[in-house]
Amino acid sequence: MKYFSLLTMLMLGQQVFASKAPVPVYKDKKALVESRVEDLLKRMTLDEKILQLNQQTVGDNNNPNNNGYQKPTFPAGIGSLIYFSSDPAFRNTVQKRAMEETRLGIPILFGYDVIHGFRTVYPISLAQGCSFNPELVREACTVAAKETKLSGIDWTFSPMIDVARDPRWGRVSEGYGEDPYTNGVFGVASVKGYQGKNLSDQYSIAACLKHYIGYSMSEGGRDYHYSEVSPQTLWDTFMVPYEAGVKAGAATLMSGFNDISGVPASANPYTLTEVLKNRWKHDGFVVSDWGSVEQLMAQGVAKDRKEAGLKAFMSGVEMDMVDDIYGQNLKQLIAEKKVPVAKINDAVRRILRVKFRLGLFDNPYTTIVDQRYLQPESKAVAEKLATESMVLLKNKDHALPLTGNVKQIALIGPLAKDQEDMLGNWAAHGDAKDAETVLDGFEKEFAGKAKINYAKGSEIDGTDESNFADAVAAAQKSDVIVVCLGEKKGWSGENTSRSNISLPAIQEKLVAELKKTGKPIIVVLANGRPLELVRLEPMANAIVEMWQPGVVGGSALASIISGRVNPSGKLDITFPLTTGQIPTYYDMRQSARPNSGKYQDISTEPLYWFGHGLSYTDFAYGAINLSAPKIHKNQKLVATVEVANTGGVAGKETALWYISSHASSISRPMKELKHFEKKEIAAGAKYVYKFEIDPMRDLSFPDADGKRHLESGDFVIMAGNQKIKFELLD
Repeated sequence: MKYFSLLTMLMLGQQVFASKAPVPVYKDKKALVESRVEDLLKRMTLDEKILQLNQQTVGDNNNPNNNGYQKPTFPAGIGSLIYFSSDPAFRNTVQKRAMEETRLGIPILFGYDVIHGFRTVYPISLAQGCSFNPELVREACTVAAKETKLSGIDWTFSPMIDVARDPRWGRVSEGYGEDPYTNGVFGVASVKGYQGKNLSDQYSIAACLKHYIGYSMSEGGRDYHYSEVSPQTLWDTFMVPYEAGVKAGAATLMSGFNDISGVPASANPYTLTEVLKNRWKHDGFVVSDWGSVEQLMAQGVAKDRKEAGLKAFMSGVEMDMVDDIYGQNLKQLIAEKKVPVAKINDAVRRILRVKFRLGLFDNPYTTIVDQRYLQPESKAVAEKLATESMVLLKNKDHALPLTGNVKQIALIGPLAKDQEDMLGNWAAHGDAKDAETVLDGFEKEFAGKAKINYAKGSEIDGTDESNFADAVAAAQKSDVIVVCLGEKKGWSGENTSRSNISLPAIQEKLVAELKKTGKPIIVVLANGRPLELVRLEPMANAIVEMWQPGVVGGSALASIISGRVNPSGKLDITFPLTTGQIPTYYDMRQSARPNSGKYQDISTEPLYWFGHGLSYTDFAYGAINLSAPKIHKNQKLVATVEVANTGGVAGKETALWYISSHASSISRPMKELKHFEKKEIAAGAKYVYKFEIDPMRDLSFPDADGKRHLESGDFVIMAGNQKIKFELLD
């Protein structure tokens, strides 16, 4: 009995002692993030650390570019998973393994490509840039973040901010066009939308800037190919949006597939470590693109998987996406003293830091909510963004809007009743049945006002002309023809390079047949890249670029066609006249012979320049006024321009402010966008746009190593059709 009592007392004493044992710092919600990171790091074994540097997948892979990839089993202590499901309960089950079946309970970071909406699909990113409304894009990303988080995902591989100047490259659809500044502005807006005020907020997710860097320069627009970029151009053009995104607090970056000037982006110590970590002080982490570590072998810089892992890791890629090279080789590389343990610790520290900032250690599980998709307020943002993203390219003799005099509208074309292709590429978990068709939108918009005569006319591609007759019949009994043309959603995006960016011949033939009726033709384009319209444009009275507009594209388009909404989009990428003009973009460098060197067989001018976009009203720009004709390098200069709405309806006008320099030690582009502002102006009203010029920010330029130079001399400021010269003094 005494023995039992003594044993009981000892056990009770142990329980009391255990209850008073301090909570590990890494589990203390009140401790600073850095303290928690360091405490956890010192408790981890080498095997546990290496697991954090690996990413695998769970769920059914829905990316066709990764066909043939065998889904592995993964250890409970894996650092990250690409989560292809949308079931939060399943995610919680997987997370529970990590939290309860591992020694330290380190949560898994779940990632996924949410590019332009999760289930409430927004217009593609290329379209979003045409809105020139970064606040609206921030709102869309906030909605996308909420749907994403409630579906069990903590991290999106977005935004893509590759400055894209070759529309043959299919991934132009994923970014914000050809201008560095514009990509930077929308990249920052996206980061703020995804990450919110604090990464640990209930509906915040981590953003990922991609593809770092130079990927969009793949030769000839051929995806995954070599990119030749001079060091000065790298800084002048491609670094600009990434630096802005890093300064905005982007949690992560993704290294690119491309070999840039002989050093692949996923094994580039200069860009990944010297610039990103040492100069920009980024304290998050870099994840490779899908298999881009293994692909160092195909690029000819690694003889085997082990060397590929060594080069990528030592260059600054902390997390290896899917190819398991780090998992298989890092431990041996450490034993061979090729990889320092301190480098492993730094990489793990960066990944843990993001997990702690996301609140995953304190709230590892997803709250189950029934109503999380396609909420009315979410669709309202989608419709507004679609509306402001659409660009009126042509409007001969005021063919648009369609007024009350129009009683019958022929709605024709392979995309008029399409749902799937309205979503665009990288539509995440978007469902075609959720997408509103153009026909749906027209029937609602014109109900009781005009009859809609629908005919498909043709398929998107092919040679079948058997439905032309039905289209012509619909056109003949109508007052006007609206013909919806464009691309399938799979024609743009990853691995969708095209040698010719014109529409299929069947679509051009359909329009030519409709032209014979003598009725006005309104061409509506649904596509993921600029198109060659040299044959189509002369046949159209008006052209509306609606891009791939997402789930509420039909209503957005119809509101513009009817005139209920005044179009306000401007192109964020140039439309070349022909494919043979590529590359052509607005901020090209000066020519040695400005009046020579032009094409001998076609015009050198593109069809529509960056910044082009018409309205149903007219805006008149007054003279630009400067606060001073000369300033010193330490002074600010304020430029203003008064814009009057001289038409009969209210409209939104975006003032694009450009700067050019007369002469510099390094040649400069013909003009560079430095600021923009969008404002609605009532009919007959005026608004004064303002641009405050900071000389170091707006007038300097980088050299081949990123050092900025500010040189005195003459500069020109441009807005609308106005320009004025000023002088920068020492």
